[in-house]
Amino acid sequence: MTRSKKPSAPHGQPPAPASAPPRGHAPSHRESRGDRSSSGRGAQGVLLYGLHPVSAAWLNPERRIHRLIATEAGRAALEPVLAQAKARGLQRPVLMPADRNDLDRMLPPGAVHQGVAVDVAPLDEVGIDDLCVEADSDPSALIVVLDQVTDPHNVGAILRSASAFGAKAVVVTERNAPETTGVLAKSASGALESVPLVRVTNLARALADLQQAGFWTVGLAESGQSTLAQCNLTGRTALVLGAEGAGLRRLTMERCDIVARLPTQGPVGSLNVSNAAAVALYEVARLR
Repeated sequence: MTRSKKPSAPHGQPPAPASAPPRGHAPSHRESRGDRSSSGRGAQGVLLYGLHPVSAAWLNPERRIHRLIATEAGRAALEPVLAQAKARGLQRPVLMPADRNDLDRMLPPGAVHQGVAVDVAPLDEVGIDDLCVEADSDPSALIVVLDQVTDPHNVGAILRSASAFGAKAVVVTERNAPETTGVLAKSASGALESVPLVRVTNLARALADLQQAGFWTVGLAESGQSTLAQCNLTGRTALVLGAEGAGLRRLTMERCDIVARLPTQGPVGSLNVSNAAAVALYEVARLR
């Protein structure tokens, strides 16, 4: 996914060109706010932790790294990744040694850091227009749209499933969605580096833009008259999922081309939203 250095064009104006300029690292207002809410003590940007998120960020040429902090055991575990980055010619800072207590103090209580953390600048922002432009050359593009899913663990897990099943992006609302924190990145297990998290201020308008770009928008709800397997999902598809409990909002459901359900049954008739996303993404892959 090409990430645009410039903000997306306002609704109703022509989208940005498909060939975006090289990525810069000046955070937007939203990214700066996310940094303040998720930075650890003394962090310049966002502190990611855990072997998978740190490794993925370290090897991502589009990710600017401020510093890498690791225990002796953490450094040993990262050695293959450090060697790969060097072989690829990536410019990376010198590792800063630390002990486990240092990392415990820097990170959220109970963070499973595995002896490594990395202080990073936010990735460049991707807008809904960027998705539409890129999808123009991909007749089977797949994305996930989340309607006010607020739990960072769920959003991170959905990013991981999206990466596993080839989705281009995960779209969330500007409000009532988690910031890009270390908790979210840990749950995504490295997928944050490969699947853009796209934030929109108006979900109904974003769905309309996707439909205009040829996406078939499929809402998932228990009230769906047909199962997902009965839908034609061979073309550009946007899977739209709502928050646990509340589900899809009425306006969001009305904006979808179709509302489908997963064939769940038994005493537990519904799934956690991240599990539902994984099952839905697998079903799309199977049908294709």
